[in-house]
Amino acid sequence: MYSGAVPRARGDPPPSTASSPSVPAPAAAGADVAPSEILRLSGLLGTVVQGPSGPVEGRLSDVIARLGGGDTSPGWHPRVTGLVVSVEGADKFAHAYQLAELGYDFARLKVEPASLGPFVRRPGEVLLERDLRSRHLIHLKRARLVRANDILLAKVGSSWQVTGVDTSPRPLLGRLLPRKWRRRGRDGRVLDWSEVEPFVSHVPTARLQIPFRKLRRLHPAALADLVEAASHEEGEEIIKAVSADRELEADVFEELEPDHQVEFLRSRSDEEAARLLSAMGPDDAVDLLTELDQERRLPILEKVPLPAQAKMRALLSYNPETAGGLMNPDFVSVPATATVSDALEAVRKSTSPPEASGVVFVTGEGGRLEGTALVVELLRAQPGASVVVATREGPATLSPDADIHEVVRKMSDYNLAVAPVVDADGRMLGQITVDDVLETMLPSGWRRQYGMVAPE
Repeated sequence: MYSGAVPRARGDPPPSTASSPSVPAPAAAGADVAPSEILRLSGLLGTVVQGPSGPVEGRLSDVIARLGGGDTSPGWHPRVTGLVVSVEGADKFAHAYQLAELGYDFARLKVEPASLGPFVRRPGEVLLERDLRSRHLIHLKRARLVRANDILLAKVGSSWQVTGVDTSPRPLLGRLLPRKWRRRGRDGRVLDWSEVEPFVSHVPTARLQIPFRKLRRLHPAALADLVEAASHEEGEEIIKAVSADRELEADVFEELEPDHQVEFLRSRSDEEAARLLSAMGPDDAVDLLTELDQERRLPILEKVPLPAQAKMRALLSYNPETAGGLMNPDFVSVPATATVSDALEAVRKSTSPPEASGVVFVTGEGGRLEGTALVVELLRAQPGASVVVATREGPATLSPDADIHEVVRKMSDYNLAVAPVVDADGRMLGQITVDDVLETMLPSGWRRQYGMVAPE
């Protein structure tokens, strides 16, 4: 991809000749090897680059690292694969194995800078200055956005590695000083690289994305907070990463504020939107559908699979500010003739979310609600006993047209985490969980209002 003293692709090892420099072996992931030198990227930029003969021939304009394709175990740090050297106004590429010495005063190559080939971006590589510094990263442990105001490089064994980022404002102030003074800056808030994950969708030819296995460790609410705090492009990158798990993607969308839901659904096709809605809870799916432009609602609804579509159409017939509009039509129920074992098996087979599966509704003749059985009480009862032994009769119920005030009052008076909604004949229509009520009562954008997701 480039011409000059070593005409081969960057990722290739050097030729097997006695005169060729050897490729430095990377430090093993998690190896107990202390760095011999630690340098700041801000202090390296603009450093004189010279060859074996000594005269100044170029300046260091960027450092290249490979983020993907290596070990991703805890404590692993990306290897520096090369330098971008400015020679007479042109960007040249120097491979890491061509680097003899790197420091704040100068960088010495094993070849003359004039013999270097042109710099060409390669898949999987990023430029630390142009692509990462001063940009957001995800702090995985705290589930917050941080900014890489400076990047730390360490020499471990014979290779240079990206070991950390400084998220404090100190490096920003240092940019106002001459370059030689930047080197003396003390460390601010330095995070180990293994604790952060960069956004890379803006990197040309990167062919990378945020690893799904890292994001899946975060709670959907934390992921939603990150999406809302990020730029649109960064938010899209997070959502694209979690889309590897459709259930997790749906959970994240359920946690987003309505304006952000619409923002990230607007660019999707009707088929993609319908697929997402079908993975969400029916009540949350209806809420999102009603936020979309009028002309898109019916085309999307018609592409939702029929079982989920029927539930959504039923919910759309209720005022969203009533019990019918708040309820989830998915619930666990068994007839009064069932055993405790039957009830627990119904819970096991249920697709309802865990917070909505802690109560089993016991029905009698004609499907009328007769009582409720807490799962914990079922577990304490004998498996072969009638479900009635663990049933609380005469439960407090709500009609579908009950307004939000009545819902709150009844759930508070009867200390209900889950409230059944029944029709005029007492048949179960759905259930309302306490989190449904809280979401309705809290002001829109309350997470951002109280600074819970503000980037550092």
